[in-house]
Amino acid sequence: MSDKTLFKWLLVLLALPLFLAFFGQDRFRYPCQNPENWDKPICQKPTCDVTRTCPEHVFKGQRDPRLGMPNDNAITNQPAQQVCAPQGVSCGK
Repeated sequence: MSDKTLFKWLLVLLALPLFLAFFGQDRFRYPCQNPENWDKPICQKPTCDVTRTCPEHVFKGQRDPRLGMPNDNAITNQPAQQVCAPQGVSCGK
């Protein structure tokens, strides 16, 4: 193979993932991850509770996106930052 042929294949291999990223459509692992399905029967209990694919199951450990953006005045349950002694003392990190 010539260098020009190899270069053309390299460009194709680099352009293909970029093309798919820009023009590919959204894909969801579970149907209830898609906000368009949240009102459909497949994402309503008891149907989704059996398969554990309800939005509250799919987004477990994260904020439920159906609630919208968090309120700035809301109290968060984040742990307080650990304060370390200065200069050379390990904080257990």
